Amino acid sequence: MKLALGTVQFGLDYGIANASGRTPTDEVARILDCARQAGIDTLDTAAAYGHSEQVLGGIGVEGWKVVSKVPPMPEGVVDGRAWVREHARRSLDTLKVDRLAGLMLHSASDLLKPHGPELAAGLKEAKDMGLADKIGYSIYAPHSLAELTSIMQPDLVQAPFSVLDQRLATSGWLARLVDAGVEVHARSIFLQGLLLMAPGQRPAIFERWRPLWRRWDALVEAHGGSALSVCLGFAAMQSDLARIVVGVEHQGHLQQLLAAWRNAAPISMAQEVSCEDPLLVEPFNWTHQ
Repeated sequence: MKLALGTVQFGLDYGIANASGRTPTDEVARILDCARQAGIDTLDTAAAYGHSEQVLGGIGVEGWKVVSKVPPMPEGVVDGRAWVREHARRSLDTLKVDRLAGLMLHSASDLLKPHGPELAAGLKEAKDMGLADKIGYSIYAPHSLAELTSIMQPDLVQAPFSVLDQRLATSGWLARLVDAGVEVHARSIFLQGLLLMAPGQRPAIFERWRPLWRRWDALVEAHGGSALSVCLGFAAMQSDLARIVVGVEHQGHLQQLLAAWRNAAPISMAQEVSCEDPLLVEPFNWTHQ
């Protein structure tokens, strides 16, 4: 199963379309059981996802491939290697597992700072010590990859990718990473739920892209009226993606998503809705408009 389960909703109120807040622990257990039965084998989490790792560890995630992330290193920390190792061990203890499938820097831009080489060395040490099978980083945009890969060649990269934000593919970086043997995980395929909103539900800050939304709504209508199916169908056609990380708020949401995944119409090209405006496709910019 190409889908992986994102867990940020298990520890935080997350997503522009999230109406129910943080998922209760008993509901998380039902989601995990449903996901496992459907063939999903990968969980994506992070120390920065509130109580997510604690919730997962309390339920039990043995047998899952768990990918976690080292939080950004704050000012005043003098040993980047120790910072990485400490957080890797802390995640293992919290999750109650012996080894991570993947360990990434939550903020890849940390590699571009003076302590970047130390962080890279710390990741490599964590892998050599058997704390993680693969190491890498999570990025916000592909333009940083040229400099990042010159500092550290990753085993694993997580990046935003959606029918609106196709930059990873159009830049050539998706193919380049795969050719180099890097495992690529896509996140934000629903753009934090924005792409699943009906036209009348979108917040006013997105009105400036009205022509793009008209094209998007037309594309959805042309493929049966389901934005969920269009988003999943487009992602499913990207053969270079090893995993597609999706988040859900409750078991019914996951069941709906799995049904849409099984029935999604294949959409290989959607150039008419491709957008490279960071004010739209990078959600951390939304609060500054």
